[in-house]
Amino acid sequence: MNFLTRCGLILAVAIVSLNAWATELETEEQKLGYIIGMDIGKSLRDQGAEVDLESLLDAISTTFKGEEAALTAEEAAAIRQAYVEKRQAERQAETAAVAGANLAEGQKFLAENKTKEGVQTTESGLQYKVLTMGDGAKPVATDTVQVHYRGTLLDGTEFDSSYARNEPISFALNRVIAGWTEGVQLMPVGSKFMFYIAPELAYGEGGGGPIPPNATLIFEVELLDIVTE
Repeated sequence: MNFLTRCGLILAVAIVSLNAWATELETEEQKLGYIIGMDIGKSLRDQGAEVDLESLLDAISTTFKGEEAALTAEEAAAIRQAYVEKRQAERQAETAAVAGANLAEGQKFLAENKTKEGVQTTESGLQYKVLTMGDGAKPVATDTVQVHYRGTLLDGTEFDSSYARNEPISFALNRVIAGWTEGVQLMPVGSKFMFYIAPELAYGEGGGGPIPPNATLIFEVELLDIVTE
């Protein structure tokens, strides 16, 4: 525990013992301790920790004074480990439920979408629709391409867009999600396609960043150029 944290905890205990939650912050040490306490409180709240504040402060006071704690180190370690395992199991269950719901929603969407006019489906299950067909060369998987794109979830949430940044992006075609690697190779330079990408061709069960687990993704992609070195 560093010096600043110790100051904050000691002052917090002092405030509780004096029953003076509304004490005016007069000295620099009081203000600093209060700020550190705010950080600790926010961290606990953001983590969703179900912590009894009186027990927390009692443990701080007891430990700092060198008095006998209500739990042995071994008991504390066992309880901590059990809590961590419980929270992990809860998070895994929540993620699995979201992933299952997203997978079902995506499968339903793709089953309906493939019957719509202009939508084509490749052997891998990638769906695409030609918005504009260019007349340039088609890239291969080892090419670097320059594109403009917009990506959305099925509910219309936009999670990424080079249009919004007003700056196209260049990347090696074999270093992106499988749906892009396959789909962009279908596009002559100057084309604009819509891609409807199942999770197994995108970010899969794990998702990533703003993309939920097992999310089916929709991309509008404009192939601007095949980049040559």
